[in-house]
Amino acid sequence: MVSVPEIKDIKKVFSLLEKDHPLTMLEELGHYTPFQMLVMTLLSSRTRDSTTIPIVKRLFAKYPDPQDFVKMDTKELEEWLYGVGFYKVKAQHVKELSKIIIEKYRGKVPDTFEELTSLPGVGRKTANCVLAYTFKKPAIAVDIHVHRISNRLGWVKTTIPEETEVALQKLIPKDLWVEVNRLFVGHGQTICVPIKPKCTICPILKYCNFGKVKSLI
Repeated sequence: MVSVPEIKDIKKVFSLLEKDHPLTMLEELGHYTPFQMLVMTLLSSRTRDSTTIPIVKRLFAKYPDPQDFVKMDTKELEEWLYGVGFYKVKAQHVKELSKIIIEKYRGKVPDTFEELTSLPGVGRKTANCVLAYTFKKPAIAVDIHVHRISNRLGWVKTTIPEETEVALQKLIPKDLWVEVNRLFVGHGQTICVPIKPKCTICPILKYCNFGKVKSLI
């Protein structure tokens, strides 16, 4: 059941999550360049942050720019990315998008959703992450955590992340869009986990449909 929250309740949920908010990978490495942020976001898909972070730190220490990846042999890049999910496919995408960024965008990462999603391997979530974290533009990046928590709260009733993104855009004030991924990801990794969520210690239990029902069982 969808229980449309009032804006004050949305703000309250965000403020409660902010208190013990663990930094996301993109916050922790937010000082990296737009190109590096784009690549690390692409690499992090279906891969734990704990795996992605050390790989990208080593990678960008030696190869910081798109020119480096255009020159690099694909097999060598695959070796650098080993451990990342679908590392061979992602290696090819990184090489291709690096070439496009140099040739089409003069070495600068584009800052519109349409341009970002036109790049190889860049889907909606990756594009929205780059917009929100790198360019500080209003965007809601929906990953598995955002999708799960939004449905458990009762804010949306959706079956796929794309539906969740659209529903949340209608529900949440635009100036708060960047908070959604930033706050829900950490909460989903630590408390609102997929199986056996820790509802008894959840700071937003009173605002959560799933949690309130579960606590009555």
